[in-house]
Amino acid sequence: MYKDIVFVLCGCLLSLGGFAQSSSIESTLKQVEQNNQELKALSEYVESKRLELKSDNNLPAPQIGAYYLPFGEHSTGDYTEFQISQSFEFPTVYSARGSLIDQQSNQLALDYQTKRQKILAEAKSYCLNLIYLNKRLDTESIRVKQARQVFEQVQELYEKEQVGILELNKAKVAWMQEQFKVLQIESDIKNALLQLTNLNGGNEISFYLDEYSTTLLLTGKDSIWQEKQVQDPEMTQLKQLEVIAQQTLKLAKNKSLPDLIAGYNNQGVAGERFSGIYAGVTIPLWSNRNKVKAAQSQLNFQQTVTSSRTLQAHASFEKQFSDYQIMLSKFQEYEATLSGLNSDELLLQAYQLGELSFLEYYMELQFYRKAYDAMLDMQYQLYISQNQILKHQL
Repeated sequence: MYKDIVFVLCGCLLSLGGFAQSSSIESTLKQVEQNNQELKALSEYVESKRLELKSDNNLPAPQIGAYYLPFGEHSTGDYTEFQISQSFEFPTVYSARGSLIDQQSNQLALDYQTKRQKILAEAKSYCLNLIYLNKRLDTESIRVKQARQVFEQVQELYEKEQVGILELNKAKVAWMQEQFKVLQIESDIKNALLQLTNLNGGNEISFYLDEYSTTLLLTGKDSIWQEKQVQDPEMTQLKQLEVIAQQTLKLAKNKSLPDLIAGYNNQGVAGERFSGIYAGVTIPLWSNRNKVKAAQSQLNFQQTVTSSRTLQAHASFEKQFSDYQIMLSKFQEYEATLSGLNSDELLLQAYQLGELSFLEYYMELQFYRKAYDAMLDMQYQLYISQNQILKHQL
C-alpha cells in the first residue's frame, strides 16, 4: 500500500489531469481579489488621489474687481471702474503638468498592483499549504489504519500469551501517536482555511485539493527574468519613478516661462465710458530659481536608484532560482529512490513472520516514513518557492 501511495505522488506531479485543479486555485484567487477589504479600500484611495492630482492642473479662479470713487473734490461725476481677469500659466505648463499627473496616476496604479500581487501570493501560499496538508492527512489516515491493524494483531498475540504487556503497550502508543497526528493536521487545515477566509473579506471559502496542479519544472532563467522586469509591479515601479522624475524636470523648465493675465476693463465718469482688453505678464525671475537644477538632480538620483535596485533584484533572483534548482534536483532523487520501495508491506511481513520484534519493526518503519514525509515537505517547499519566483504572473 505504501508503494501505491508513492506511485500516486510521482504520477501526479506532471499529470495533465491537473487542469481542473488549477482552475480551482485560480477561482479562489479571483474570489480573494474581488472580496479582499484591503484591496477595496486601496482602490478607493487610488481613485481619490487620482482625482486630487487632476485638480492640481485646474486654472485659478477668475478675479472680479470694481472701483466707485464718490469722495474728493471733482467737477465731473463719480468715477467708476469694473474689471474681470483670468490669470493662467503659460499653455505648455498645463501640457507638461498633465503628462506628469498621468505618470503619477500610473504610479498609483502600480502601488495597487503591488498590494494586489502580495495578497494573491499570500492566498496562493495558503492554497498550496492546504494541498500539502491534505496530502499529509491522506497519508496519516492510512497509517492510522495500519497502526490499528498492528495493534489488533499484537492484542491477539497477547491474549494467546505469545507477547508481553510491554509490546502491547508499545503498539497501542504507536496507534495513539498516529491518531494525534491526524488531529493536528485537521487543526492546521482549519487554521489555513480561516486565513483564506480572512483574505476573502470574511466570506467562507470551500477549498479541497490533494494534488498539485502544475509542474515543478521552470522555463529558462533568462526568459523568466525578462518577463519579471516587464510584469512585476515592484520592478516597473522603479522605471515609473524615473519617468516621473523626467516629467518633473520638463515641468520645471516650462515653469520658467511667464504667467499670463487677460481680462476686460470698463471705466469712466459722467457718461464718458472707456472699455477694452486687459492683459498682463508675470515674469518668474526668482520664483523658479534652482528648481530646474533640483529636478535634474532628482532625475540623476532616481536613475542611480533604478540601476542599483535592479542589480540587487537580479542578484536575489539568481540566488532564488539557483536554490530552487538545487532543491528540485534533491527532490527528484528522493522521488526516484522511494518510488521503487515497498517498505511498509515488507516490514509488516517480516514482523508477522517473527523476524522482527515490534520495536525493531516500529523503528524501521519510522525511518522510511520520515524519508517519505521529508519528500512531501520538500515538494511543498518547492511549490512555495516557485510561487515566489513566478509571483509576477499573478
